Amino acid sequence: MADTLTMTTASVTPIILEAIVRKVAIAATYNRVEMTLAPHILYTKHGDLHIDAVTLARDGRPPKEIKLGTFKVAGLSAIRLTPRTFSVNGLFKPGDAKYADETVMAVER
Repeated sequence: MADTLTMTTASVTPIILEAIVRKVAIAATYNRVEMTLAPHILYTKHGDLHIDAVTLARDGRPPKEIKLGTFKVAGLSAIRLTPRTFSVNGLFKPGDAKYADETVMAVER
């Protein structure tokens, strides 16, 4: 099972990196919910890859509240780029202590 997780994480990481660099939303399934996410940062936490992203849609509907959420990359499935672009959200604070020495890639303003 560990090999499967590693392969999955390795295969989705380039998609997430491209989304961050190009500021393009991704679509993915997380906890059996179809989501559209604006990934702002990819980082490690306790040895696992995570993204902090703004949820743009859940099951095709916009969220009630705009917020920056944390998603474990291994929990995301069916990740793909969308044609939807995004702007950096003011909720994202790249200097936050939780990203210190852990950032793999972050959006640029």
